[in-house]
Amino acid sequence: MPTPPPRSATLPRPSLTERRKAATQLEIARTAAALFAERGTAVTADDIARASGVALRTFYRYFRTKEDAVAPLLADGVRQWIDELGAAPAGPDAPPVRETLERTARRSLTPADEPAAEALNWTRGLLRVMPDDPALRAVWHRVHHDSEEALMPVLARLTGAGPLEARLAAAAANTAMRVAVEEWAAGGGAPDGPQGPAALVTRCLRILAAGLLPRDGADSHEE
Repeated sequence: MPTPPPRSATLPRPSLTERRKAATQLEIARTAAALFAERGTAVTADDIARASGVALRTFYRYFRTKEDAVAPLLADGVRQWIDELGAAPAGPDAPPVRETLERTARRSLTPADEPAAEALNWTRGLLRVMPDDPALRAVWHRVHHDSEEALMPVLARLTGAGPLEARLAAAAANTAMRVAVEEWAAGGGAPDGPQGPAALVTRCLRILAAGLLPRDGADSHEE
């Protein structure tokens, strides 16, 4: 039986208007993250709008609150990871799922260029001010909840797992990503060092995957 195409490959390409909107939202998110990292919770929606070069009314057309403005930045790296996983081959001739998870997670947390490095540093700054801002923490956890939901069908396809196993695997993989970034942000190591997010997510996945990911090709419905 042929392997079904990746979920992401079946989705229609966003329209030009949608792509422009997403680009504007991401640019505002980068500005918001930089301001939060620099000034903490004193940042206002008006500050973000002015620094982004948009009217306050335009800001509120895109985001409900000032904290919501950082969500596109926080979600961007995870979305790239899920998209790459969604394009990975499945089946008996495919690489082991654990290897695919590690490789794609490391790549998503390894800055490929200067803008990506800046985005990662802004994320670190956001995580450091989050203890003082419950609304920012709520955005961070919402982003990861959404990521977990998106991971479930991807891991179900790659592993052949049933709904329960796929949900548990998605929760484990997503938690490994979140904990790695949080630990790096708290410790402040170099992004590409042994305590950087890419190295930490590899450690986290290896700890979790052995017990929580089903064996490739295993019958996930055994009693």
